[in-house]
Amino acid sequence: MIKTENLCKSFIDPKKGPVHAVKNVSFEAQVGEIFGLLGVNGAGKTTCLRMLSTVIAPTSGHASVNGFDVVTHGQEVRGQIGFLSTSTALYGRLTAREMLTYFGELNQLSPARLKERLEFVIEKLRLQEYIDRQCDKLSTGQKQRVSISRAILHDPPVIFFDEPTAGLDVVTSQTIMEFIEETKAQGKTVVFSTHIMSEAERLCDKIAVIHAGEIKATGTVADLLAQTQANTLEKAFLNLVGYQQGQVNE
Repeated sequence: MIKTENLCKSFIDPKKGPVHAVKNVSFEAQVGEIFGLLGVNGAGKTTCLRMLSTVIAPTSGHASVNGFDVVTHGQEVRGQIGFLSTSTALYGRLTAREMLTYFGELNQLSPARLKERLEFVIEKLRLQEYIDRQCDKLSTGQKQRVSISRAILHDPPVIFFDEPTAGLDVVTSQTIMEFIEETKAQGKTVVFSTHIMSEAERLCDKIAVIHAGEIKATGTVADLLAQTQANTLEKAFLNLVGYQQGQVNE
């Protein structure tokens, strides 16, 4: 379970002064649920995930992962999660197998358990053809599959996916979305950030629409449609973020 209460993050821009990237964000994601953060680029989705994963500390507010506070129990939180970040690169000189083995050892998997989990991710994410190829020689889609494998290799109960299909072709995107659906079926808690409406509709049990760092609405797709009296999620989203005359109001 993931819970945030009035979570805030501010940065200091030398030219602009304080920048409030996330403002009083509160939501709960339950066990066995895919919770979506739906927003345009720069809305605050990645900043939220970075705070939940202990990469950066909140300016104020509280957040917990499976009962562990992200500030006071960071090590315990990191032991509970897998995090697919849009900004995390692979080690180009290592093969995919070498890199996954390295991260498995970092997560203190026993040799037998590591072998078992390697076999699982290779099969599940279809890495067979390039598992022994250097990472800098992989395509964008292949790199993304390896990155997902790294995030879930240690079998964490909570997984954060930050725009996992960005820049991918249709076939690779389909494979990744199927995998996320299977992850939910295993009873894991998933937080999934995206700006793609069809992905949110397909995958998410609940959605938080986030814009300019603030949560504008939270609920199922049906809840959001009813609240905005819209007939599509796209129209509901545009209504919630204040889209008018070709511009999104900040």
